[in-house]
Amino acid sequence: MEKTYQIGDRKFVLDQDKAEAAYTAKRIINGRKTEAFNLLPLKYKWAYDLYRKMKANHWEPEDISMQKDAEQWRSPNALTETERWIIMMGIGYFSAAEGIVGDNVMHVVRELVTAPELKLVLGRHAHEENIHADSLLYMISSLGINPHECEAMFEQVESIKKKNEFVTRVSHALRRDLDLTQTENKRLLAQNIFVFGQCMEGTQFYGLFGMILSLYRQNKFPGIGQMFRYTLRDESNHIELFRNLFMDLVDENPDIWSPEFRSQLVDIMREAVTLEKEFIRDCLPVGAVGLSADEFEQYIDYIADRRLTGVGLPLLNPGVKNPLPWLIEVMDVKKETNFFEQKVTEYQTRGSLVVGSDDEF
Repeated sequence: MEKTYQIGDRKFVLDQDKAEAAYTAKRIINGRKTEAFNLLPLKYKWAYDLYRKMKANHWEPEDISMQKDAEQWRSPNALTETERWIIMMGIGYFSAAEGIVGDNVMHVVRELVTAPELKLVLGRHAHEENIHADSLLYMISSLGINPHECEAMFEQVESIKKKNEFVTRVSHALRRDLDLTQTENKRLLAQNIFVFGQCMEGTQFYGLFGMILSLYRQNKFPGIGQMFRYTLRDESNHIELFRNLFMDLVDENPDIWSPEFRSQLVDIMREAVTLEKEFIRDCLPVGAVGLSADEFEQYIDYIADRRLTGVGLPLLNPGVKNPLPWLIEVMDVKKETNFFEQKVTEYQTRGSLVVGSDDEF
């Protein structure tokens, strides 16, 4: 079907069938190749909806006061040695991990997907990883921590090093020319999306999130706790982005989804959980008030099974319960009350959608 526009003595003919064929040719991978960043008509509406949601949740580290955190850090009696160590491990791990995620988003996944709306939301994802990395620098400078110690931690603390190597080897496997019409290569991409979305951001980030928010709940590190709450809100969207990307990739390429591949993914999640539990023990080598390594390990089992359920894979620990139900409330940052000023604030731009649901936790 054609539509003709007559403007003066000029005639313009638009072929709707060709336009609809271009829409149909949009795919996660191996789609229509074009240099035009033409979002419309949207095929993956969920990607554009997530982009708007992520944009509405924009925040800047410097908008959060670190005064109380710095006072507590400098005070010899305000914190235990274990509490200080948790913050050091948090900064040491995340200062490396956020960059690893952002680099993989930009230089692997975004390079391989073909639909413009997917590139749009992945660009926002990478931008948020930059904000998270910046927030770590802000924490380090505010507390007066030696930055070389942080570098030493992610290179020399064995559990941090192993977690980082777990994801970087998956990322490096795709940094070469690949024929994505081949099932084996499509599985490499699907594995990457699963590892970064469900295993790393979706599971391995949650041990430290829980520990730092537990301290925040006790009125310790209010600035760091607030930044981690905003970060966690972002991560919920990242997890959903990579989950949808994974599910649509499999739906469009059913040859990926063999029993052997599904079993391989479950084994990968099992490895991710094992590494995270080792890391939790390094973060909490001794107990502290409100902090139990056993509870956080069970929490990781619970989170991992939720991630597996979300992509249609069998559970590792059927029936495991959430031992930290209070985290759901602490993680909700649509509205919050500042612990020290008792002012109700809302850090979300006008027109934003509802933040990550409790189902994420």
